[in-house]
Amino acid sequence: MYRFSNTVIGFLNLFTLLASIPIMGAGLWMARSNATCESFLQTPLLVIGFVILIVSLAGFIGACFNVAWALWLYLLVMLFLIGALMGITIFGFVVTSQGGGQLVAGRAYREYHLSDYSPWLRKRIKDPHYWMAIRTCILNSKTCDSISMWTPVDYLTRDLTPIQSGCCKPPTSCTYGAVVMNQDPDCSLWNNAPSLLCYECDSCKAGVLEDVRRDWHKLSVLNIVMLVILIGIYSIGCCAFQNTKRAESDYPYGRNRMSKIRPRWDFYWWRWLEDRRHGLY
Repeated sequence: MYRFSNTVIGFLNLFTLLASIPIMGAGLWMARSNATCESFLQTPLLVIGFVILIVSLAGFIGACFNVAWALWLYLLVMLFLIGALMGITIFGFVVTSQGGGQLVAGRAYREYHLSDYSPWLRKRIKDPHYWMAIRTCILNSKTCDSISMWTPVDYLTRDLTPIQSGCCKPPTSCTYGAVVMNQDPDCSLWNNAPSLLCYECDSCKAGVLEDVRRDWHKLSVLNIVMLVILIGIYSIGCCAFQNTKRAESDYPYGRNRMSKIRPRWDFYWWRWLEDRRHGLY
């Protein structure tokens, strides 16, 4: 049992060390791509892969070769990761607690309004730099092409994704061909051109935020699972660190186990010399 925690930490970090290689490879591959959607993920993937690589390497060396400073660095970074992941998870639940869309009478889909989402998300999505990149991403994904041939009956009976509902059609309340006061401002932004549609509408931004909200909720659940796993690994790592410190104190300067019994032979040799000096032999 003395080396059990070190062995477990060694195997766990060997696994995560190998897992970091394809993560960084995916980030490097995305860096070569011109697709806007993929470029959003390349930096996070490279950062995550590099951090996992360094942390896993420190943990593996420290646990398998009894290097106390490497395990100390490993535990320090692990503690930082646990704190950061916990903060991100709480922040994610707070900023995605609003939204969800509103039911439309006689329709199977929902419609989404920008005012229903948190101020932080609204501020991010209204940034022209970010929105231009997201708009390009939606155009390249051809999300609206799949519903361009729908009939009016299809719009009554079939469901739409948040982005399709907000970006590919005008709001259901819009009335064209007649002067109607106090219409939704998105009604005047709608255009039949495939490259325009409702991509500049607030409803389109809201549809993107709804997708973000749903994905962030899934990610938050995964973060909670990862937090439990990381806390378990951190606890085992603390045991491995104590084992390594104990081993260094028991066997300083690389001495083997036989060095522990040498002082006994020295003691007996000294007693024999003393007894001879006093004439006992």
